[in-house]
Amino acid sequence: MLYSDIGKPIKKVDNDIKLSGKAKYAADYNISEMLYARTVRSSCSRGRIKSIKIPALPEEYFVITAADVPGKNRIKFLTDDWPFLAEDKINYYGEAILLLVGADRALLKKLADEVKIVYEEIPAIFTIEEALNNVKKPIYGTDNKFADYKYEKGDVKTAFAKAATIVEEKYSTGYQKQAYLENQSMIAVPGKAGKITIYGSMQCPYYVKNALIQAIGIDSSKIQVVQTVTGGAFGGKEDYPSLLAGHAAFAALKTQKPVAIFYDREEDTAYTPRRHPAEIIFKTALDGENNILGVKADVKLDGGAYAGISEVVLQRSIYNICGVYSIANLQITGAVIATNTVPNGAFRGFGAPQSIFAIEMHMESLARKAGVSAIDYKMRYMAKQGDTTATDGVFYDEIKLPEMLAKVDQISDYSKKKKMYGEQPQFHKGIGISLFLHGCGFTGSGEQDIIKAKLKLCKKKNSQRVEIFAANVDMGQGLQTTFRKIAAKALAIPLENIDFPYPDTDKVPDSGPTVASRSIMIVGRLLQKAAEKLKQRWHEDNDIEIIQDYEAPARIKWDGGKSLGDAYPAYAWGVNVVETKVDPLTYEVTVTGIWTVFDVGQPIDERIIEGQIQGGVVQGLGYAGMEVMTNDSKGHSRQNNLTNYTIPTAMDFASIKNCLVESSYEDGPYGAKGAGELTLLGAAPAYAAAVGQAMRIHIDRLPITAEYILDEVIKHG
Repeated sequence: MLYSDIGKPIKKVDNDIKLSGKAKYAADYNISEMLYARTVRSSCSRGRIKSIKIPALPEEYFVITAADVPGKNRIKFLTDDWPFLAEDKINYYGEAILLLVGADRALLKKLADEVKIVYEEIPAIFTIEEALNNVKKPIYGTDNKFADYKYEKGDVKTAFAKAATIVEEKYSTGYQKQAYLENQSMIAVPGKAGKITIYGSMQCPYYVKNALIQAIGIDSSKIQVVQTVTGGAFGGKEDYPSLLAGHAAFAALKTQKPVAIFYDREEDTAYTPRRHPAEIIFKTALDGENNILGVKADVKLDGGAYAGISEVVLQRSIYNICGVYSIANLQITGAVIATNTVPNGAFRGFGAPQSIFAIEMHMESLARKAGVSAIDYKMRYMAKQGDTTATDGVFYDEIKLPEMLAKVDQISDYSKKKKMYGEQPQFHKGIGISLFLHGCGFTGSGEQDIIKAKLKLCKKKNSQRVEIFAANVDMGQGLQTTFRKIAAKALAIPLENIDFPYPDTDKVPDSGPTVASRSIMIVGRLLQKAAEKLKQRWHEDNDIEIIQDYEAPARIKWDGGKSLGDAYPAYAWGVNVVETKVDPLTYEVTVTGIWTVFDVGQPIDERIIEGQIQGGVVQGLGYAGMEVMTNDSKGHSRQNNLTNYTIPTAMDFASIKNCLVESSYEDGPYGAKGAGELTLLGAAPAYAAAVGQAMRIHIDRLPITAEYILDEVIKHG
């Protein structure tokens, strides 16, 4: 089958093996003599280890401690501060102290429960406020800040000097857990001549490989990382698999046997990274007619106990602080704060959902002050092609928000319902709208200066088959299908003649991580270019290998030191409308309608994009109103399974009615842009605006629980 219309849906390549149960996940691997590892964790949030007493172990059972780390006992991230296994210091409840390794998983659990650890406890810091007050010994540096940013655009000082009014508002968001289908899983297999092979559920094989090179202290040729079929990730398998792979590898090296680590749901939920809680403050200068003169915004993210990848999460949060709006005068500050809680990490949207919620609700508030509808007020500042971004870059491509707004109004009756529900407060109905964007690809010059993606395409002599070699992974989002479609179209050969095996770092070049909505737009474009080159050489009488390196679009300019210029090469766009009804006695919220319009450039497969939309919007609505995660007085998560951490099901919300607008991005494969993260961003602010109208309150935090609604109703009289 050839693909003249690349967006036309086809059956996913891995559909049958997943539906039949034949897909081989990490837990399905049956390796001879394989042992298992169990993590012994701290029951102290902050302190020093005074003593460890380990029970008598049966023969062929082992203990792995920090002393068994051959190289550097720090996970390789932007800042190498997170130990694989604690040495003497504890920074959060549940921190990994040691591993017990043996053949019987049930016995390992029993033995782990018998390990006795005595601590010298140090007063812990659990909140952003406590950390910044610095009344206790700092966790990190001298100020408890993992990262600290500031940038400006325009003339903020003059704008605020001219202000008739300054509006200050604070917004806050909570945790969100990825809740992927497959828990964190990793297997390490020792081989000949000191080589070690890792099999596991992951997003970024080369992140794992580079972390192990540092941790084991051996040559890169001695580390092989193979991605197994991965049952969901949503960012949760970006950074953490490096830690888990280290644990498995240290145990395999010591025992000289294969070692597997399979988390159960409670361990995974309680002790692996989740979305950063945020506190965002806007100070907005208005003239006498309530027009925006300038904005000062401050973003603070709770990073947890170690820096991890929080700095780049912060970057996306502060660079997206204006959402779809072009504001002339800005002063933006941001920091990631250290607390004695589980380190936070990547989650679909990567810092943008917090900012998009805050700016959309702030614009709703400013509209009420101006006495105009939210949509009319937002349209005053809505970016147009050629306008400047928050970082004083340029929106180079066409922005179809007016068309998208017209379409969503048509399919949802938003304008009519907004007016009607405003006139009928007794029915406790509301409808909300959100406008949002997502910068596709790595932030700033990351693609060109850090990632430096490389892809390989091969054809054997006298063969009609082509093999794709790339490090990007299919984790349920359909890459096994979409990459094949791109190659098949460029080569004008049947898709069945394209092979794309799961990544193995011994075979594939580093095309970069499967994050940041970059796989299709960035790596898919490399694939298209490589395939076009291969087509020109198709009839050569020899093996053909095409290597394609990333080249940044010439128009992109970025000064990372000043946070100035084009933070992203392209933007995808969305408009969401959510309709709600609130029970006036219980304050339970029912979602009665959901309408979405997206611009993702050319869809590589419309059904796959529809799946991204359905999943992303529902995940965003869970973030908005259902997914509550809090810590107790020791910093330990109160929610540690899918009974007490509630995520949405298909039965919880109305069906989603979606439309796509036609557009094309010249530097994406066949015009495609990023899609996966965009689809989550708009649901929460649209939901919040709808609940706000239904109950005549202003929503300033997530999640929106019944208790929160009651408090706000009482506060507003």
